[in-house]
Amino acid sequence: MLSEYYRVTGEEEALELAKSFYRCIEEHSFDAMHNGYSEACGRDWSPIGDVRLSDKDQNDSKTMNTHLHILEGYTNLYRVWKDEGLKDRLKNLIGIFTGRIMQDDGHLGLFFGDNWEPHSTMVSYGHDIEASWLLREAAEVLGDPLVMEEVNSASSKIAEASMEGWSPEGGMVYEYDPKSGHRDADRHWWVQAETVVGCVDQFGLTGNRIWLERAGMEWKFIRENLISPDGEWYWSVREDGSLNLADDRAGFWKCPYHNGRMCLEMLARL
Repeated sequence: MLSEYYRVTGEEEALELAKSFYRCIEEHSFDAMHNGYSEACGRDWSPIGDVRLSDKDQNDSKTMNTHLHILEGYTNLYRVWKDEGLKDRLKNLIGIFTGRIMQDDGHLGLFFGDNWEPHSTMVSYGHDIEASWLLREAAEVLGDPLVMEEVNSASSKIAEASMEGWSPEGGMVYEYDPKSGHRDADRHWWVQAETVVGCVDQFGLTGNRIWLERAGMEWKFIRENLISPDGEWYWSVREDGSLNLADDRAGFWKCPYHNGRMCLEMLARL
């Protein structure tokens, strides 16, 4: 957020604050022994026993989601601050995704132990498609041709795997656990937004128009089902096709972030 604010305003104070947060993360959260970043710390950066962000999460020391958002933040900071140390950390993060978090089938692992042993078999389709384009963005900003080649291959594999959860009429479902057979087929707002961006990004990478057509069908699903007439998007469409009016349209876990970012990405790409 601070680096983006600096891009818009040029205010040096925002950039300095962004640098200070980066240095804090590296000093207190980076695992120098096993690589990666710990999930959470106390207010004084001390270790804590329960690192879950919510009751939906597992109490594991490393998660895909935290690494994805660190990747996003470091990418944007490196856009405006070409620091060699940050460049090294960004390249390392990309390698963590391609070497640790991405699984053999193209899906992303969600929860891990200290030494990157997988602790979950759950597939999150929204995170898959989101990571497919955020990884390519990170590699493009990094500017290393060899990394870009590796990431393009990984991105295509991740995006193709994510399409297991997508249908032309019904959008992208939430998640699936192949171990238990449990499938959450609700269509959450943020998953649909990331699907639009990810599909357009794959069209840009491959030139295959099926990706552009998928993005169009997804946008049609969003327009017809998720956009509220009086502002914002509804939380989700349930598996039975009914609209979820119980959960927030804006609240602690929902704001115009994924859908706002989708709009900005589409303006830039199209």
